[in-house]
Amino acid sequence: MKNWLLAASMILGAAAASAQGYKINLTLKPFTSGTAYLAYHYGEGKGIADSARIDASGKAVFQGSRPLPGGLYIVVSPQRVIMCELLLDKQQNFSISIDTNNLRNVVFTGSPENEAFDSYRKYSDEIGQKIVAFQEALKTAPPDQQETLRNQIASLNKELDTYRKNFMTKNPSSILTAFFKTIREPEIPPAEQHPGGKYDTLYAFNYYKSHFWGGVSFADGRLVRTPFFKPKLQRYFQQCVFPDPDSIIVEADKMLAAAEPSKDMFNFLLGHFIDKYINPEYMGQDKVFVHLFEKYINAGKADWLNEKQRKYVNERAYSLMANQLGNPAAVLNLLDTSGVRRSLYDIKAPFTVVVFWDATCGHCKEVVPKVDSLFRAKWKNEGIAVYGVMVDGGLPAWKKFIAENNLTGWIHVYQPDEDRDADYAAGRPNFRQLYDVYQTPVLYLLDENKRIIAKKLSYDQLDKVIELKKNKS
Repeated sequence: MKNWLLAASMILGAAAASAQGYKINLTLKPFTSGTAYLAYHYGEGKGIADSARIDASGKAVFQGSRPLPGGLYIVVSPQRVIMCELLLDKQQNFSISIDTNNLRNVVFTGSPENEAFDSYRKYSDEIGQKIVAFQEALKTAPPDQQETLRNQIASLNKELDTYRKNFMTKNPSSILTAFFKTIREPEIPPAEQHPGGKYDTLYAFNYYKSHFWGGVSFADGRLVRTPFFKPKLQRYFQQCVFPDPDSIIVEADKMLAAAEPSKDMFNFLLGHFIDKYINPEYMGQDKVFVHLFEKYINAGKADWLNEKQRKYVNERAYSLMANQLGNPAAVLNLLDTSGVRRSLYDIKAPFTVVVFWDATCGHCKEVVPKVDSLFRAKWKNEGIAVYGVMVDGGLPAWKKFIAENNLTGWIHVYQPDEDRDADYAAGRPNFRQLYDVYQTPVLYLLDENKRIIAKKLSYDQLDKVIELKKNKS
């Protein structure tokens, strides 16, 4: 999803801007030919905003009739080597002089923002080199010198922070100020300022979370064209947001509402959330994607999706809507090995494990016998049922595998061709869509009422969920 947005980002940003244009005169020594590139950051990726031919005197001009969206840009040499970074905001008519023999001394003319940025870069590089030197010394320093080295590192970090704070105070509307606010980390008050005068972990967490975005505007589209906004966004959800889907939804909605004034930021955030939760890392978080689909995508607020992407997103959404945790499992009424209909909802058991598998699938050949071993050793005695659904591979291979592995005690079923054809003719989703089965094996755990407790976990993870549920009852 992030690649889809990257391709559309310059178009969207440029269309939203006024028609004053941009002109950046570049001198790039010692080049006398080739193409220079003006690139931009976008989340964790990069894109090309413009290119220009270098003449015999080493000069090139990046020029366009519409201004470029604000952000952190990059000048790249014909060899695709980064020469320098620069800020683009309201002032987009200036000059840059670069000598590849001395990249520390880039000269900006006619751009106070970039002159300030270059000064900061040089200053922070000096501070950074000193900090690295102290950190290296700390690795081999005797114990009596370590505290001194740590204090020196802390002092340098404080010096750099003071530089940023002073700049922000003097230049509140600068794009560099917006960037400084974004990279700033909350400073948790000392223990004596906590309730009761001693360190309180809950107070510290709440303070950190409530100040995490201090001074950062989600309506500022310039931030998406930086390499540090997306990592901060990811860190916030990792450190400050409980991974429960309902908690994530609250935070995502809040951010998207704040980003509404900026099409760039809104699209970036929506694309990021879709990309993260369309195939989530943790079970149940696909609920976030379903929410995004219903509230934003299906409401026409993801107009950057092309036809192919929209088709994929729609299909994923409708597949996931049918199998959300806590919802009743979709009805399955399939044929067993004898050709008899066996309905999932006819099973009377405290828990039902539904296994979608393929007798020709290498991974299934490993997993299915292990599921059966757990079933024989434990689940069968506890009254737990196993409903095995053949996904593919053909009836002969399926029946042969069942017989050779002695998979007795399961309810083995498959969907005959005529049922599948009838579903297709009627426009009904079949079990693959209803249970989001696009690879095998896939395991579901249902309660006695056939509500979905867990899905797409390993067999041993399902067993742990069963134990937890039994202990709670």
